[in-house]
Amino acid sequence: MDATGGADSSLAAPGARAAAARRAQARSGFQPSSPLGGDARRARGFQHGFVTDHSQVPVEPGETPPPPAAEDAGLSPDERAELERLRAETTELHRQSGGPEGPAASGRRRHFSWRTPVSIVLIVLGCVLAPVAVLGVWAGTEVSDTGRWVATVQPLINDPAIQNYLTDRITNVVVSEIDLSGNINQAAAQLNDKGLTRISSLLTTFGPQIVSSVTGFIHSTVHSVITSPQVAKIWTQVNQVAHQSLVKVLSGQGGGAISTANGQVTLNLGPFIAVVKQDLVQHGFDLAKNIPPVSPTIALFQAKDLGKAQALYRLVKASMIVLPILVLLLLAGGVWVARGRRRALIGAGLGVAASMLVLAIGLLIGRSIYLNSVPASTLPADAAAAAFDAMVYFIRVSLRVVLAVGLVVAIGAFITGPSRAAIQTRSGLKSGLGWIRNFGERRGVSTGPVGVWTYQHRRGLRIGAVALIALIFVFWGHPTGLVVILLVVILLLLLGLIELIGRPPAAAAPAAPA
Repeated sequence: MDATGGADSSLAAPGARAAAARRAQARSGFQPSSPLGGDARRARGFQHGFVTDHSQVPVEPGETPPPPAAEDAGLSPDERAELERLRAETTELHRQSGGPEGPAASGRRRHFSWRTPVSIVLIVLGCVLAPVAVLGVWAGTEVSDTGRWVATVQPLINDPAIQNYLTDRITNVVVSEIDLSGNINQAAAQLNDKGLTRISSLLTTFGPQIVSSVTGFIHSTVHSVITSPQVAKIWTQVNQVAHQSLVKVLSGQGGGAISTANGQVTLNLGPFIAVVKQDLVQHGFDLAKNIPPVSPTIALFQAKDLGKAQALYRLVKASMIVLPILVLLLLAGGVWVARGRRRALIGAGLGVAASMLVLAIGLLIGRSIYLNSVPASTLPADAAAAAFDAMVYFIRVSLRVVLAVGLVVAIGAFITGPSRAAIQTRSGLKSGLGWIRNFGERRGVSTGPVGVWTYQHRRGLRIGAVALIALIFVFWGHPTGLVVILLVVILLLLLGLIELIGRPPAAAAPAAPA
């Protein structure tokens, strides 16, 4: 019996040692793993430096399960919360993979989800229509807002290329109306009839030089008039009056100071010639009195397909309100339908920004095509470039604004997300602001009850700050890219101020032992 009992004891020893080893593994945080799912759990446990769930330690039949880890009792509230979060994540991963044994044990197949492709289609459509919406809003604003139209064309009168072109055109009109060569020949003939043949011969000989000198004088006088503030003011007034004429041109009605002729959009120079005539007479050049009232025109834009452009304008004018709303609905719908809404929001923001870059490239290509299509006899290259740049100036401003908004939305969605980089960034900012707050408190500067109230309502204050900046942006008259950057900086300062002022309430002191 003793021998048999000794043999039984020796046989039971390895089982006891195995059970003890398993209990030691449970206390040290090591968990036996299956080939499919356990490696991820063990790696996660070692990554965070503590056991995520001791309840998963296998227990032999007849063996007492190990008690909960004793070290849990010594954890701080933050550490305990982190431990519970990790345990919840582990449970969720097990549930998604079909249990601790991996996907193969669940016997279930993932069904195809319609949400992802629908989300992609909606976001792509919104990004494609975003440049069209920008162009539609620009066209509608140029027509409906006289101040915007004047702001568009006002820089042209101050551009040297446009000033030189206007000077040359007006000088040619004045010289042709005065007919200097004809007047000189007529004067020479009259002198010859009166017997002053020598003077008549001299006048005939130096006639070209006289014409050239007088033409130079007229040219310099015209240039000084064109570059004067008086003409700049007249230019503004003429364009204010001509704004309704532009509406008629684009709507196909015609008439006014701006009109269409031979597939071109033209500007009437009559008011400017009248100002030059008056200025020449005031300077003692009496021949200018012979200039009759004339209304020559200059071609502002080549428009061979003006009829198609007018039809497109009417369509865009009717859609200038619908297109932006449609783009917003498509993007919002795509983000709402997506399984990962934060990721979809980041994609939508980057997609809109990319579409604005495509629009900017399209403007550069259109500029090159336009300059190559305008003959030098119609409009010099530098003047044509100045006119094109002035007309598309607010398109470029709008696309920069939309591009900046798209990047801000994408960056904001990323920073507030659960990625490692986002968490580290937020943690660093929070630690820095906490250090500043603690530094002030150590020197007697404390926010007191205001800080506690701010801390308790910090979520609502953050939402209010974002909503305030959004409302300012929406109701800003004509925001630029610089305005967007300024609003983002103000928002960051407000959020930082909320975090800095917010002071966690002091923890209650533990009760003294009886």
